[in-house]
Amino acid sequence: MPTPEVSTPRRAWQIDRELRLAAIPLDRRTHPSEWYTSETVFPTGDELIKLFWNATVPGSGAPEIPYVEMAQSLHNQGYDVTKAEALLPEGIELAAEGRMDDLRTLTAELLARLHGAPQIPDHPYWRYTYPGPTWRSVRASLRDADPDQDRRALEGLETKTLDGWLGQLAGGAFGTAIEGYHTDRIAEVYGVIDSYITTPETMNDDVVYELVLLDIFERHGRQLTARQLGLEWVRQIPFGWSAEWIALRNLGMGMMPPGSGSFRNPYSDWIGVQMRGMVCGMLAPGWPLEAARLAWLDGTVSHARNGIYGGMYAAVLTALAYVRQDERALMAEALNYIPSGSEYAAVAREILEVLRGEPNPAAAWRILDARFEEYNWIHAYPNLAADMLALWHARGDLTTAFRWLAHAGLDVDCNAGLVGTVLGIMHGAPEPWAAPLGDLLETYLRGKERLSIRDLAERTALLARL
Repeated sequence: MPTPEVSTPRRAWQIDRELRLAAIPLDRRTHPSEWYTSETVFPTGDELIKLFWNATVPGSGAPEIPYVEMAQSLHNQGYDVTKAEALLPEGIELAAEGRMDDLRTLTAELLARLHGAPQIPDHPYWRYTYPGPTWRSVRASLRDADPDQDRRALEGLETKTLDGWLGQLAGGAFGTAIEGYHTDRIAEVYGVIDSYITTPETMNDDVVYELVLLDIFERHGRQLTARQLGLEWVRQIPFGWSAEWIALRNLGMGMMPPGSGSFRNPYSDWIGVQMRGMVCGMLAPGWPLEAARLAWLDGTVSHARNGIYGGMYAAVLTALAYVRQDERALMAEALNYIPSGSEYAAVAREILEVLRGEPNPAAAWRILDARFEEYNWIHAYPNLAADMLALWHARGDLTTAFRWLAHAGLDVDCNAGLVGTVLGIMHGAPEPWAAPLGDLLETYLRGKERLSIRDLAERTALLARL
């Protein structure tokens, strides 16, 4: 008798990848976003469990399954999650059927298996070094870092900082409509995108963390601590996603940084610090080592290892943008401020090699997309690849950069926010992107529902002079 075929269970990354490749973008030209407001009541208990088995992105409607993403990300970090992955199909089915009692039980078992997952000794993740948990140990790994501030950065500081904020907020407003989708599906619905898809909205969940950092910086200056910042998160931020959600949970249980970012946080290598590190660079113009230090402090609240290094890289790119004019050289120089033996640094160097070797941006993206297919669309690495692709081919033009970021897909608002900040500081914020924003930043933080972008920029520049 022939041996019956035994089907191999799908890995978490395969479930997520198939979901991403199949998702057809919700056409935002005819459908509104569903962003939070300061009056939003955020889910808890069973409602939160259901959300984490079947979520949609507020700005774009893209689907995601956070419990699948937990398993995917822990495997990226070198843990054997096969026992947890075995529960995922049943969890997806129970959620679809609304069988809450069984789903609640299965979710508890899933989390137990994830938190108890053993380390894979020969996994590539463990071949690298991860300096920490103190800034002193991280600083010691940055052998080529220049400790001095370039005082030229303070010339025209207010204008450059305003252009940086306008570039960031334009990027967020541009990208939020298409985040969470894949290259081919985006092209099917929108074709080539090189302008706002809808009337731009500045509401998203990225910039709020930067605003809270500014509050603490204003209160404590450069002596601020991660503990102070974490407590301010508890005061102001009602809800977070992925790593930030876990950080808020840990902080609420009295676990201060760096534990708040590292304890039972499968998302700790994701994009969160990379998406918000720009404010640290704006507070340290022309002073990349200080930008890296501030981003490290901020990063320990919600992330660990490579997730923090992503924020340091974003901060350094921003700080150097005040005194540099060549994006390609900028990306290479900024790596001097990332621990050279880390996986993040190795990934960034690999991306640069692809960009140097393949001059066609569409072809280069195909290579990079395949290279990072096992990583979630919110993970730092594939989005770093999109950022570097856009900066490499922008040649100073924000529209070109945004076009390639839209082509790449993934976490487009975070990516365009970073790239928009850097190019805005270096070359100014073009009128077609800046003017539609008016002078309005909207957030879901109480007391910060409607802010002046110009006032925000003036405040940031004033604090940068401390």
